[in-house]
Amino acid sequence: MSQIKIYASAETIDLHRQSLSDAIHRALVEQLQYPTNKKFQRFIRLNRQDFIYPPDRSASYLIIEISMFSGRSKLTKKALIQSIFNNIKILCGINPFDVEITIFETPQENWGIRGQNADELMLDYKVDV
Repeated sequence: MSQIKIYASAETIDLHRQSLSDAIHRALVEQLQYPTNKKFQRFIRLNRQDFIYPPDRSASYLIIEISMFSGRSKLTKKALIQSIFNNIKILCGINPFDVEITIFETPQENWGIRGQNADELMLDYKVDV
């Protein structure tokens, strides 16, 4: 399970929403062996006055937060991050310098999904990749 939050200016999200969605999801599918039909994303559109960041970032600056089950290897998480950077550069034309990614890992027993604790669900994908 992965829940994705994408924070950016309203203009950046309006311009790149679909390509950002595709870039991030493609990386999850490729690097985490995540099912293609499992897409959970939230775009948070921020007004310029509500989005403060360093002056060396461009107007395309964005923050991606990934909440997911714990269990992936360090190498897999590094590959995921690099894949997101690469996909966003290719699909959106946004420089990786303008992208920040944070992964938050939580044990499955701390998630509730479809009325059950996630550690009791039968998943159609592996977590230990």
